[in-house]
Amino acid sequence: MVIKDLGCQITAVTGDLLAGAPAQVSAARECPVGRDTVSWKIHSEVLLLLGWGRAILLLLSHPLIACGVAEHTSFLVQTRGRLRRLYRTLYAMLSLVFGKPEEVERVVRHINSLHDQVHGWLPETAGVFSAGATYSAHDPVLLRWVHATLLESSLLTYEFYIGPLTPEEKDRYCVEASGIEPLLDIPNGFLPRSSVELQQYMDTMFSSGEIAVTETARALAQEVVYPPMPGMAQSLFSLVRLPMIGMLPPMIRKAYGFPWDSRHEAKLHLSAHVVRSLLPLTPSILRHWPKARAAFRRHSKTARN
Repeated sequence: MVIKDLGCQITAVTGDLLAGAPAQVSAARECPVGRDTVSWKIHSEVLLLLGWGRAILLLLSHPLIACGVAEHTSFLVQTRGRLRRLYRTLYAMLSLVFGKPEEVERVVRHINSLHDQVHGWLPETAGVFSAGATYSAHDPVLLRWVHATLLESSLLTYEFYIGPLTPEEKDRYCVEASGIEPLLDIPNGFLPRSSVELQQYMDTMFSSGEIAVTETARALAQEVVYPPMPGMAQSLFSLVRLPMIGMLPPMIRKAYGFPWDSRHEAKLHLSAHVVRSLLPLTPSILRHWPKARAAFRRHSKTARN
């Protein structure tokens, strides 16, 4: 948010921030509802989980977010709790995209109640932030970074492992995702409305000094990239680790200290080629989330009536 990028350990704080990112919601919609939306097309795919690890590592590269995660979750010492956290995060994300209005409302209330508890201050200087800088999970500036990391990671993962998207689809996805603004008290127009705006925002953040991988982020990243699990599962997870690390911007990958060379790059592209070749042969029951399939059926029934 073994699942959740098939093993990535998402935290209580990070998980609910991610769940509140790209979502086609009932409030302030700027697009039609249903199967024709790009949000449904992208988020129905189980393989999109392969991009969540990248998104988590990117959002942790913001010092205030890394600090908030470290100080407001015990996921490093609660192995069983990670799976429960994963399930709740995944349920929240799918409910926001495919759920009925009452489900969306319930999930948003839960996210906002958790955000109420997450605030504090930075213990030491990191990047452009001085020691004592404050953070809050309600801060629209931090929510925009979390939103953008998942938005960009979702688009990148979809195109790398599933198929191409047109420029119009990418822009539409950004518009649909921005519907989360009023539900999380984010100012209207604060989130990117196009893929160009999204890329400009990411570039600005990387050059601003606000993105700086701290020792706290590195410690959290070790649990994300190398989670404790049995030997056989570790072997399988190595396949998930490829996109998690390989799709990161090189400067972020280097800042975390992850090894990467031409052999890793070749394996990454080979994995994508194999997945794209097999995907058309994969039945919907394996390829798409149950909640997405249920929404497809519900929408088709409504359209017929």
